Amino acid sequence: MRKVRPISLLKTVGVLLAKDLLIEWRTRARLNALIFFALATLLLFSFAVGPDTKVLARNAGGYLWLALLFSSVLALGESFRVEQENLTLDGLRLAPADARAIFLSKALGNALLLMLLGALLIPVMVALYGVNVAMGLGSFAATVTLGCMAISAPGTVYSAIASNARARDVLLPLLLFPLIIPALLAAAKATSLVLQGDPMNQLGSWYGLLIGFNLIYWGLGFLLFPRVIED
Repeated sequence: MRKVRPISLLKTVGVLLAKDLLIEWRTRARLNALIFFALATLLLFSFAVGPDTKVLARNAGGYLWLALLFSSVLALGESFRVEQENLTLDGLRLAPADARAIFLSKALGNALLLMLLGALLIPVMVALYGVNVAMGLGSFAATVTLGCMAISAPGTVYSAIASNARARDVLLPLLLFPLIIPALLAAAKATSLVLQGDPMNQLGSWYGLLIGFNLIYWGLGFLLFPRVIED
């Protein structure tokens, strides 16, 4: 692997991230699909539970993260589709763009997309499930940020792996879901505490688990992604 200066790496990440965001802004097809899918998921949970507002409010954190998780499969699966169809990934490697910069730009772009989706789902969840944000929007934003980053890093790596497979739409969730169970559990528990209050001061422990998960998988993705796209 060739040595790349940190400043050069960051500049490449910025250019690639701006490219992905510009494409997403011009088409908005993926974002629109994600919003409608996530809203439909929240509505389905509401219909399945019925009019029992106490159950809905108690489990609102879990419902939110299940909606984000299912929507993330669409977001992550599409993140490499354009590159595969237009041979853009080969062009980036010939440019040459460092593979680690490609990983960081894709992972950050996916994380930002999921964060935006989470921000749009919060008022819908509050209206549907009748919950109150007991610990404030700042804690809620921190939880959504950490949880979305935990999904994005391993999801980007597995999306690159699955993009070359025929059954990539099936392969991606099979690879991703078992891996992110700890992060999903921590995000759901932290969200429940933010919504209902934290009298036992447990929130910091769940944040610690999310931060540790992010450090491990963002680091592994940064190190291993060059081998993923080269193979």
